Amino acid sequence: MLDLKDCHGRKDIKSMSYEEVTEEMAALGEKSFRAKQLYDWIHVKLAERFDDMSSLSKELRQKLKENYSLTCLKLAEERVSRTDGTRKYLFGLEDGNIIESVWMQYHHGNSVCISSQVGCRMGCRFCASTLDGLERNLRPSEMLDQIYRIQAMTGERISNVVVMGAGEPMDNYDNVVRFLRLISHKGGLNISQRNLTVSTCGIVPGIRRFAEEGLQATLALSLHAPNDEVRRTLMPVANSYRLKEVLEACRYYFEKTGRRLTFEYSLVQGVNDNLEEARALAELIKDQHGHVNLIPVNPVKERPYIQSSQKTISRFKNLLEKNGINVTIRREMGRDIGGACGQLRKSYMEGEGETWKRMH
Repeated sequence: MLDLKDCHGRKDIKSMSYEEVTEEMAALGEKSFRAKQLYDWIHVKLAERFDDMSSLSKELRQKLKENYSLTCLKLAEERVSRTDGTRKYLFGLEDGNIIESVWMQYHHGNSVCISSQVGCRMGCRFCASTLDGLERNLRPSEMLDQIYRIQAMTGERISNVVVMGAGEPMDNYDNVVRFLRLISHKGGLNISQRNLTVSTCGIVPGIRRFAEEGLQATLALSLHAPNDEVRRTLMPVANSYRLKEVLEACRYYFEKTGRRLTFEYSLVQGVNDNLEEARALAELIKDQHGHVNLIPVNPVKERPYIQSSQKTISRFKNLLEKNGINVTIRREMGRDIGGACGQLRKSYMEGEGETWKRMH
């Protein structure tokens, strides 16, 4: 059972399902239609405060303030890319922690990449999010409000959500699944589950459990190597779960959901980008239902990894395609604003972060 309370011990009403909100209103002696009004204020009108909920009586608003918290993230910093319009946001949480989110505009709609944890404990070598370890899990409301604040600030509807920012979703499983149900609820923003993507570094029990949830989300596996030996040098999780186990779990996810998978592969010069490794990758996933998303690695100053050349990336892609693998190369977005996962948050915390904590 999730503990749906904020850091002050108040009930977190934004993390509650419609049914739970209905029960809470009944417990306060309110008529059932008030639950629908309240849910609409929270998840459609994106109210920041209970006092903004003008169709509710003053008495009810006072009861809400006394008994519940309404999570509302505070903007700490916004950066806009001059090259592609990508927007990166740093949000302050009620306990002084900082998280980051990214808004990207595509021809098919607006996409937001959100964080699921403050920091991360997975230790992937090429990721800035994990350098300082895991601080804590995010509650569903804190995941939702990354989207709500961005939609309110941009004035544009979000149509796609990627849980691929800081954190490992399967390490915060229950909160992430509740978030997915809330963001796709017909009484809220009602984003299609087919437009929700959850990325994992390969926690096998989590993948298998996720397959049983009855959701239609896309599962993205951070693969990054064609064999266990190379993968262990990049991703500590590979010491716990072998590729054979991980891919069997991915196949199970496809069988249960019918949803094709995405295999994320960050190309690192001299580590996992030669043609022999491309052939091994094609052989590894030839029977999987999915496609490969090649990612030119974003350099992190604390790590020695260098991005592969455009020529190497093209050769890698072409060899995969010749072997019948569907491949895309991820567009590099927000490079000039610390677009890679965890970069902006880390630089901010090293500089202004202590100031933020003193103020909040």
